[in-house]
Amino acid sequence: MKRWLALGTFVGGLVALIAFAPAAWLAGMVSSLSGGYFMLSDARGSVWSGSAVLVLTGGEGSRDASALPGRLHWRVGPDGLAVGVRLRPACCISGEQRLRIVPGLGRMRVELLPSGSGGPLGQWPAAWLSGLGTPWNTLQLSGALQFSTPGIVLESASGRWTFSGRADLELQSLASRISTLDILGTYRLTLAGDGAQREGTSVLLTTTTGALQLTGNGQFAAGRLRFRGQASAAPGSEAALNNLLNIIGRRQGAHAVISIG
Repeated sequence: MKRWLALGTFVGGLVALIAFAPAAWLAGMVSSLSGGYFMLSDARGSVWSGSAVLVLTGGEGSRDASALPGRLHWRVGPDGLAVGVRLRPACCISGEQRLRIVPGLGRMRVELLPSGSGGPLGQWPAAWLSGLGTPWNTLQLSGALQFSTPGIVLESASGRWTFSGRADLELQSLASRISTLDILGTYRLTLAGDGAQREGTSVLLTTTTGALQLTGNGQFAAGRLRFRGQASAAPGSEAALNNLLNIIGRRQGAHAVISIG
């Protein structure tokens, strides 16, 4: 009888621990999986139903951080054989955003589902990028970041992440405090991948319109980003953009070379 009582107490305590797991546990998981770039600050509630302030940082050890206004609310529950996550932020996303997390033996699959309206999933202030540190905190950008996707899948196996699908981040009407121009331009950053580890995820940067011309392409594979691009000024804007080009990259005549990895 004592053994059964002890077993019942243990099982009951375990169920209670899981049912009322604090939101701080989820905050720690998000920070770990993102390498410290995303943080859930002031997490309240539980893993299953809670809220926090979403913060963008420069990664582990960074002193830079930038928080979105309001709180991000979430609800977690079963979704067939997967775990369903419903996100409802106070700003920047209209309606509710859904994720599906499919756990497995030594692997995990995360599905970001498209919005029901078929429009952008969210729009954030460009000033949020200052949390990434240099050079974003120097540029002090204003404008908007608009994110769209028909659906993407992130899959982890043996500690390596792969990306399947397409996602577009449009940087709309960007401006910088270190430039005398009212608007620098509008740009599009496209990520595309088929889940193959060797090929990785392609990264393409293009200019839609603007005095500051940005182009480049690269690849994200094995946890590393390799990107090569260039920045230049449209005719007539050279003097106004000279200082900005010096910050963006290494100067080669009228161009600034952007090199990552």
